[in-house]
Amino acid sequence: MSDSEDMTEFASIVERIERGEVPIKNIERELICPICKELFTHPLILPCQHSICHKCVRELLMLNHEDSFDAGSECSLPSSPRSRVPSPSMERLDRIVRSGSISSPGWRKGSVTPRITTIHCPGCQHDIDLGERGISMLFRNFTLESIVERYRQAARAAVAIMCNICKPPPQEATKSCMDCKASYCNECFKLHHPWGTPKAQHEYVGPTTNFRPKVLMCPEHEMEKVNMYCEVCRRPVCHLCKLGGSHANHKVTSMSSAYKILKEKLAKSIHYLISKEDQVRTQITDLEQLISQTEENGQLAEREANEHFDHLFETLQERKSEMLRSIEQSRSRRLNQLKSQVEEYQGMLENSGLVGYAQEVLKETDQSCFVQTAKQLHVRIQKATDSLRTFHPAADPSFDEFVLDTSKEETLLKEMCFGGVPEPPLIDLSNSHVYNKASISWRLSDDHLPTDHHLVEYCRRGAPCEDSEDSGVWRSTDRVYGPSTVVCDLEPNSLYSFRVRTCRNSMFSPYSPEIMLHTPPAPAFGFLFSDKCGFSAERLILNKQRDVVDSVAGMAFLLAAERVQTGSYIPLDYIIGDTGISQGRHYWAFRVDPQSFMVKVGVASDSKLIEWFHNPRDTSSPRYDHDSGHDSGSEDTCYDVSQPFTLLTVGMGKIFIPKASSSSSVSSTSMPSAEPGNRVLPMPQRLGVCLDYEACRVCFYDADTMRCLYERQVDCSGTMYPAFGLMGSGRIQLEELITTKKLTF
Repeated sequence: MSDSEDMTEFASIVERIERGEVPIKNIERELICPICKELFTHPLILPCQHSICHKCVRELLMLNHEDSFDAGSECSLPSSPRSRVPSPSMERLDRIVRSGSISSPGWRKGSVTPRITTIHCPGCQHDIDLGERGISMLFRNFTLESIVERYRQAARAAVAIMCNICKPPPQEATKSCMDCKASYCNECFKLHHPWGTPKAQHEYVGPTTNFRPKVLMCPEHEMEKVNMYCEVCRRPVCHLCKLGGSHANHKVTSMSSAYKILKEKLAKSIHYLISKEDQVRTQITDLEQLISQTEENGQLAEREANEHFDHLFETLQERKSEMLRSIEQSRSRRLNQLKSQVEEYQGMLENSGLVGYAQEVLKETDQSCFVQTAKQLHVRIQKATDSLRTFHPAADPSFDEFVLDTSKEETLLKEMCFGGVPEPPLIDLSNSHVYNKASISWRLSDDHLPTDHHLVEYCRRGAPCEDSEDSGVWRSTDRVYGPSTVVCDLEPNSLYSFRVRTCRNSMFSPYSPEIMLHTPPAPAFGFLFSDKCGFSAERLILNKQRDVVDSVAGMAFLLAAERVQTGSYIPLDYIIGDTGISQGRHYWAFRVDPQSFMVKVGVASDSKLIEWFHNPRDTSSPRYDHDSGHDSGSEDTCYDVSQPFTLLTVGMGKIFIPKASSSSSVSSTSMPSAEPGNRVLPMPQRLGVCLDYEACRVCFYDADTMRCLYERQVDCSGTMYPAFGLMGSGRIQLEELITTKKLTF
C-alpha cells in the first residue's frame, strides 16, 4: 500500500472516530474502575496515566491514613471506607478539587499526624506519590467521562432524558446546553436561548447528563487555562507552571501540537489493530484452544493427583491393618499367658486346686498308695513354692516395642509437592536492614523460571526485657512482585525474624532461611546536614542532597598545622544537623568512611555550638573546654560531670571508647574494660546514636547489630543537635530513611 493510500485510510479512520461512528458496544471492560469494579464516576488521571474514580482515590488515601487518622479533619467530604455518601455535583467537585481541601484526607494544617499522599495503583502495581497537594493536582478525565456517558446512554436507550425546565409533566429533552449545564426540549430551549442574546451563543449538544467545563483549568494555578503539554510529566500545564512552577526545567510543547501528535499516534495504533483483525481473531482462536486444553489438562492432573492419594490411602490402610493385627496377636498371647498364671496361683489357695488335692492325699492311710501318689505331688508343690519365692509375670504388659514414630513420614508428607514447585528464595543480608522501616531483599533460585509473586512474613521475637502478646506470631505482607519490599509498623527496640517464599502457578516454595534484624531503640530522626551554621566551605564539601559531607585535607589544613609550633591545636571542622531536638527519644544512623583520619560524632546543645563556632578560644581545640575545667574532648579523660555535648572519636577504621567514669553518669554495663587496648574497637559499618532528651542520656550503637557501644549522661538544657567534627580527610554519610518504592514520572 502506498503512502498516499495509507494517509487516505488514516484520515478516514480519524473522521469515523470524530463522528462517533466507531461502535460503543463491547468496550465495557475499558470503562470499569479497577477499584470499585463499576463504571467510572468522575475519573481522575494518576501520574502513571491510569484512571481511578474520584471516590476510590479518596478511599485509598483513607485506607493508607487509617492508622494515623485525624478525627478533626474534613469529615464532611465525600466517600470514606467507613461511611459512604453520594458523590458531589460536578460543580461542587470542581470547587473542592481546585480549593485543595481534599488533597489529603485526615490531615489538616498544623496537625502532628503525617500527611498521606501515596496510593497503590492497581493498574501498574506501583505506589504513586501524588505530591504535596494530593488529589488537587490530578486532572479529571473528561474524555473518559464522555465515553462512559455515551455507553450509559447506549445501555439505557429506552430511557429518555427529560427536560429540566418544563413544568410537570416534563417533555423529552432534545438538546443539552454545556454552558447552562441543563437539558431542554425544543420549546424551552428557544425560550431560554432567544436570538440576539449572549445565550444564543451557548454550546449545545445532544441530550446528556454529563456536563464538563468548556475549558480545562490548571489545578495548581486555578485561574489559568492549560495551554501547553509537559512531555516529562505527560500532563497539560499552564504558562505559569513553565515559567516558575514545578515544570520550569521540563520540556513542553504547545497544546495544539501535542493534540495533533497524540491523536495521530492513537489513530495509527487503532488503524494497526484494525488492519491486524484477522491475526487477532486467529490468536483469539488459539487462546480459546489453550483455555480448552488448560481445562482438560487441569482435570487430568486433578484425577491423577486423586489416584496417587487414593493409592497412598490404600497403602496406608494396608499397613495400618498389618500393624494393628500384630498388636492384637501380641495382646492375645500375653493375656493367655497371664490368665494361665492366674489359674496356677489360684490353685495354691486353701481348699482349692493343688492345695486342696494335697490335703486330700494326706488323708490316705495306706503307706504304699500314699508314697506312690505323694512323690509326684511333692514335686508340684515344690515348684509352686519356688514360684512364690521368685515371682515373675508370665508376660510383659508394656507395649513399648509397638510405639509408632511417624515424624519422618509426616515431614515427607508435608514436603510432598508437584515437580514444578519453585525453589525457596534466599534473603540478601547485605541489602536488608532496619531503620525507620525494614527493607528486605532476596535472590531467586537459579532455575530462571518466572514467578507470580512473593510473600514476606515477619515475626516479633519480643523486646529484650518484656514479653509481648504478638511475640511469636507470624504476620504476612501483601503480595510482592519484585525482589524486595518494605515492611512497616515494626515496634522499636525489638528483634524480628523475616522469611520469604515464592509462588508460581499457585504453588508455594518452601520458606527461605530466617534472618534476624533488630529495630532501633527509638523512632528514626530524619535530618540533613546544615550548610549554614558553622559550615566551613573551604575544607568541607557537601553534596547536593546534603546527606554526605567530605573533609578535604588541602592547603588550608597544612597552613593550620603550622600553629602547632605556637602551642595551638589544629581545629576540627564542625557540621551539624539542620533539625534540633527539644523533647522525646530519637535515633539516627550514619556511615563513616573507614579511611577517614579523625571524625567526632555525637550531640551538642545550641549554646555549646555557639561557643564552638564563634569563640576562637574554643574552636582552636575541640579538646579544650573552659567551662569544664579539664580536657573535655579527650578520650583519655574521665567525664565527672554532665556536659552539654558528647562526642565519640572515630578514625582509621577504629572507634575509641572513653574511659569509664567513677560517676554514675556513665553506664558501666555497656562499657568495655578501662584498659586502652580494650577501648579501641573495630569501627562498625554503620553507627547509630540515640538521644533520650527527658532522661538526659545519649547512647552510641553498632547500627547493624544494635549493640550499645557507649552511653553517658548529657546536659539537655537547650535544643540538642546531631554534631559531627572532621579533621583531615574523611567522609560521613547519613542513613537514608527507608521509604516505600514509588514511580517517578
